[in-house]
Amino acid sequence: MFFSKRIALNTLAMMFALLPPVLLAQDAHIGSVRTEFRMLGPNNTIEVERFDDPKVQGISCYISYSQVGGISGAVGLAEEASEASVVCRQTGEIVFTPADVEEQEVIFTQRRSALFKNLRVVRMHDTETQTFVYLTYSTRLVDGSPKNAITAVHYGD
Repeated sequence: MFFSKRIALNTLAMMFALLPPVLLAQDAHIGSVRTEFRMLGPNNTIEVERFDDPKVQGISCYISYSQVGGISGAVGLAEEASEASVVCRQTGEIVFTPADVEEQEVIFTQRRSALFKNLRVVRMHDTETQTFVYLTYSTRLVDGSPKNAITAVHYGD
């Protein structure tokens, strides 16, 4: 019996090792509001976090998303909703190296279920209008969600 538990734990550890890494772009938890009371475990909430664009100094993004509470939410097994919102703003002088900023790049990833779902923020660079466009959406192993939100920050003259 001990041998089969060890194999199961090793297999689970290997599955997590094969998952894409989570970008550690989170800078600050801004706050949360309770949306539903749960008798056991934490309440359902909407969370608001801030992260700074890792390659563009002077742009901060604020993201809101729902967090499932209860027992399954407390142990990380809840399937989180696909809805999220993002807004990015100029919070200082915008400084970046054009060669380091890709045309399209994932700048934030957060797991939204134990194995198969991620929330992402992608930065797109519109060089013609000198604007950074930020898109948030949810991915799943098989099919993603069409629910998305978009914001843009102009950096030109």
